[in-house]
Amino acid sequence: MYPELNGTVAVVTGGSRGIGAATARAFAAEGARVAVIGRDEEALGRVAKEIGGTGVPADVTDLAAIEAARRRIEAELGPAGVLCAFAGGGIARPGPTAAMSEEEWRSVVDGNLTATFLTLKTFLPGMQQRKAGSIITMSSSAGRLPTNLPGGGGREMGNPWGAPVAYEAAKAGVQALTRHVAAEAGADGVRANCLAPGTVRTERTERFMPREIQEAVAAGHPLARLGEAGDVASAALFLASAQSAWLTGLTLDIAGGRVML
Repeated sequence: MYPELNGTVAVVTGGSRGIGAATARAFAAEGARVAVIGRDEEALGRVAKEIGGTGVPADVTDLAAIEAARRRIEAELGPAGVLCAFAGGGIARPGPTAAMSEEEWRSVVDGNLTATFLTLKTFLPGMQQRKAGSIITMSSSAGRLPTNLPGGGGREMGNPWGAPVAYEAAKAGVQALTRHVAAEAGADGVRANCLAPGTVRTERTERFMPREIQEAVAAGHPLARLGEAGDVASAALFLASAQSAWLTGLTLDIAGGRVML
């Protein structure tokens, strides 16, 4: 569908499972040379072998580690033309804002927002020098609307607090960071856009969300289903391609109509 992606070096962080892995597969199917970055070396190796790509173990909350990953990718594949900064992490329990510990806050903000910043900090300068590149970041519908409101995703799962406040704040921060980079780097030929998925059926969803809850959440979407990892991967391909050449600074809601902004 996107012949211009053939031969392009695409880097996907958080590429060992779920949305990241689906995105890596989608780029490989378009003929891109794909590097996947993640912390789980075994899972990373499986994805890399499947797509004929390069698996690079790295913790993207560590600037030295992500810099080393960039150097290895450039040596083995060449400079990145597409960067999918999809890695996210951190541990925090949903609950009242005042009940969240500082440790939980820092864990989630670092695992999502700081990780995205460090990834962009590492790969953006080269793109600006080459006067070309497409950056795609990963937010969430939780960064768009409070999840502790009716219909926000928490109450359907029997959780009146929705997602942890740190997660909502971090994902909203990813959107703001993306807009800032889009405005800053546009004159250098670099585009930056953001994806904000709703509830997506991944290995983690299947493991932790009972089937009846999945059905209840799906019913809350106008399109009456959960998202699939491929839905998000398809949007990433579009934003990386020449078909979106005049789009930058956009947050695209892949949420089955649950978020309409």
